[in-house]
Amino acid sequence: MAGTKTTVLVVDDERSLRDFVRRNLEIRGFNVHTAANGLEALAIFNTENIDLVILDLMMPHMNGLETMRRIRQDALTPIVVLSALGEETDKVQALNLGADDYLTKPFGVGELMARVRAVLRRSQRFPASASATRLICGDLTADLERHVILFNGRPLELTPTEFDLLIFFMENNGKVLSHRAILQHVWGPEYGQESEYLRVYIGRLRHKIETNPSQPRYLLTERGIGYCFIAS
Repeated sequence: MAGTKTTVLVVDDERSLRDFVRRNLEIRGFNVHTAANGLEALAIFNTENIDLVILDLMMPHMNGLETMRRIRQDALTPIVVLSALGEETDKVQALNLGADDYLTKPFGVGELMARVRAVLRRSQRFPASASATRLICGDLTADLERHVILFNGRPLELTPTEFDLLIFFMENNGKVLSHRAILQHVWGPEYGQESEYLRVYIGRLRHKIETNPSQPRYLLTERGIGYCFIAS
């Protein structure tokens, strides 16, 4: 809403980093809560109206992965993970548990703010077609005004990013889309190389719309290029 500050919860056991992130968010107009571990974070999350969580993974008492798992039991609030662990397996694990983005330490203010804005933009937008408010592709029907996608008449439970991704595929039914084109359209112009994001989110969608996710009928992999959505 206009005039309402976006509220961010910053969770990190390292006070200097916590304060660094908090200061840079506050001077840009964000309202910020901070926590030193997962237990503190959940207490704040359950009592405050949080729009975004910035979450470290390696913390005492309750680590970031368990904190994220508990948040995702009840909420789709965007989560940006901060971690010194930069291996792809670490990123995939966090994304599978519900992270919306993953930022490897150390990072600069510019990179942090670009990711924060991109994640908030994805969570707040409602994709719409210029010519229609409804898309139909085979067994899938998207009601863009209600922000709902039905599969065989039943509503799919989708995160904002999953919704945007599936809408983009439905709008490009039958077309081969490159990794870069998908990332930049759905995640934003700041992205383009994060192929592990696509693998995780394509996997999620396949489990929701494919009878056999290991042998997909709708979401096909075009090796070395990207993906193709086919629904007649």
